[in-house]
Amino acid sequence: MQFKLPLFPEQASKIAGQVDSLYLFLVLITTFFSLLIGLLILFFAVKYKRTPNRSAEQIHGSTLLEIVWTAIPLGISMVIFVWAAAIYFHMQRPPANSLEIYGVGKQWMWKFEHQGGQREINSLHVPTGRSVKVTLISQDVIHDFFVPAFRVKQDVLPNRYTYAWFEATQTGTYHLFCSQYCGTKHSAMIGDVVVMTPEDYEAWLASGKAEGSLAASGEKLFQQLGCATCHRGDSGARGPNLPGLYGRSVRLADDRTVVADDNYIRESILNPNAKIVSGFQSIMPTFQGVVKEDDLVQLIAYIKSMPSEDAGPLQNRTSPGMIRDSEVTNIQQQMRQENSAKKSSGKQP
Repeated sequence: MQFKLPLFPEQASKIAGQVDSLYLFLVLITTFFSLLIGLLILFFAVKYKRTPNRSAEQIHGSTLLEIVWTAIPLGISMVIFVWAAAIYFHMQRPPANSLEIYGVGKQWMWKFEHQGGQREINSLHVPTGRSVKVTLISQDVIHDFFVPAFRVKQDVLPNRYTYAWFEATQTGTYHLFCSQYCGTKHSAMIGDVVVMTPEDYEAWLASGKAEGSLAASGEKLFQQLGCATCHRGDSGARGPNLPGLYGRSVRLADDRTVVADDNYIRESILNPNAKIVSGFQSIMPTFQGVVKEDDLVQLIAYIKSMPSEDAGPLQNRTSPGMIRDSEVTNIQQQMRQENSAKKSSGKQP
């Protein structure tokens, strides 16, 4: 009968070896000093054991010894800090050409959607040899995206996107866990990451039943929700121009500047008054409760796909003129009525 107790899970990503090397170094350093201190305690306990014929020696200490046993742990700590920080920053910066996949955690399942519109539940297909960026959000409570074989672990939060990336190095099926207690069926929130060759992955994408790409679905929603009414990009537009928005600096009405990333776009849809673009009025109603998390992913994908028209901070460069308060009210009421009608008729946008 054979019994195997692996020290580490299988290494199936490029970063796994670096993480394991750091962890092994920590284990060895901890073991070495634990044994050293334990043996020294035993040695001094025996050597300086109190006896009736021995008087205690008065020791005044050694400055050199104090410096040595302070400098050595400090040096080791700095090595660990720099080493760990380098790995951490590497894991937090996905390459620009990464394959992007969106993931939603909810009690008690994982949902993933590829750029081509292919959807998966509790399973994630990825290719080898290419960096994969998974944009994550929770639909309810805090979850945690954890793939032990990749040494990837990322909190998945409600109301805010987080990111995890990896580059798988070998084909196979690997466990996906939620490592944050999320309710009574937390232990059942498991899935698989299926790593395929690039050729097999492309074949899998082609065989998937997708109604359309994320960007194409987002464009339909963009039209259905009436977004083009205010964000049409001409001189009379009441809202900021969106082509080329993603990744650019946005100048706000309070003179702050923010970067238009996924979280900014999501917040602007659900809470449009949080960050108002300089030169525009607050006329956009909230879509909180109108669009689902999947809809937000599609809208963001569409906005990201819009071609860039120019560079520079986004602000009102067209100066469309001021809008009367009565007109602002009419616009808001009209959009709320349209959204309420869609919800009551069962046609969720």
